[in-house]
Order: sequence, then structure tokens, then C-alpha cells
Amino acid sequence: MADQRRIMVAISGASGVCYAKRLLEVLPRMYDRIYLSASDNAINIVRRELDVSSLDQIISEEYKSKIMPISYTDLHAPPASGSHDYDGLVIIPCSMGMLGRIAGGVSDDLITRSADVCLKERRKLVLVARETPLSLIHLRNMAALTEAGATVLPAAPAFYGKPQKIDDLVDFIVDRVLRSLGLSLRLLKGWGNDS
Repeated sequence: MADQRRIMVAISGASGVCYAKRLLEVLPRMYDRIYLSASDNAINIVRRELDVSSLDQIISEEYKSKIMPISYTDLHAPPASGSHDYDGLVIIPCSMGMLGRIAGGVSDDLITRSADVCLKERRKLVLVARETPLSLIHLRNMAALTEAGATVLPAAPAFYGKPQKIDDLVDFIVDRVLRSLGLSLRLLKGWGNDS
């Protein structure tokens, strides 16, 4: 258990749950345990955007043994403690409300508490921000989190790779998340990497 690689993935109440679904398909190749938490609003959006009845349905059968769903209200779960070893947290997508609570130091649920742990313990914290346009408050919150050590990664895919389908755009963002975590796994070739 001590040698296990662990990470947490959280889904907040913003559009773009296809990014979380794809991340959960690739992270099990690199991690032994993935903690998964979603806010109530996120679960409603998962149902609406992916036409599934529960969060469990976005987890591949192949990886169910590696992914551990945890209620976002469970402040006694392992990722809520700085003494529990895990590599970091990806909030994908991350609503501006969630981002603002983290920037303000509010840790009143498992997701915000785990983000707080990652910042204080200097672990990876990747926030896949999903909102447009951005207000000055959003920008200031993003700046505060960047200064604190988080990576703010807006869900803004590039088009230079000539995407043919929505999955290509999703893979662009998920590939950027993998890079932000420092993982070697790649979904796409980088700019100028033609071979």
C-alpha cells in the first residue's frame, strides 16, 4: 500500500464532464488508486451531458477496482488529510464558484479541503476552469491560486492539430492535464513533434 501511486479527481458543477470521463479512462494506466468525488450539481450535469443515470456509469468496468468514489461531504476521507500520501488533485471541470472557494481558503467539503491540502503540502493542483467570459473576480481568483502553486488550465482546446471530432478536442485538454501532472503518458503529439 505504501508504494501505491494515488491521485484525486473531482468534478464540480460546470459544463464539460466529458473531460473528466476521458481523464478517468487514462489515469488508471499511471495510478494504482484514483479517488473520485463530485458535487451534487456535478452529478446532475453528468446525467444531462452524458445521458447516464449515475456517476458510476462513467467509470470503465476495466478500472473500477482502481477508482474509489467518495462523497464530497466526507471530510474524513483519506484525501482530506495532509498525512495521507497522494500526488495531487485535478478538478475537471472546475466551476468559478469552486475556484473562488478554494482561492478564498474555504474548505467546507472534500473537494475544497483536498485542494487546500494540496496547496499547503505543495502537491499538484490542476483546475480545469470552465467559464466564459471571465469577470475580474474570476481572474483575480485564478491569479491568487497560481501564486499559491496551483495550475489553472482553462478548457480551451487548440485547433492547430486539425481536430476531426469532439473527442480530439477533449483529448487536447486531457493531454494538457497529464503534462501538468508531470506524467509521461501522451494522448497527442506536441507542437513540432511530427514523428
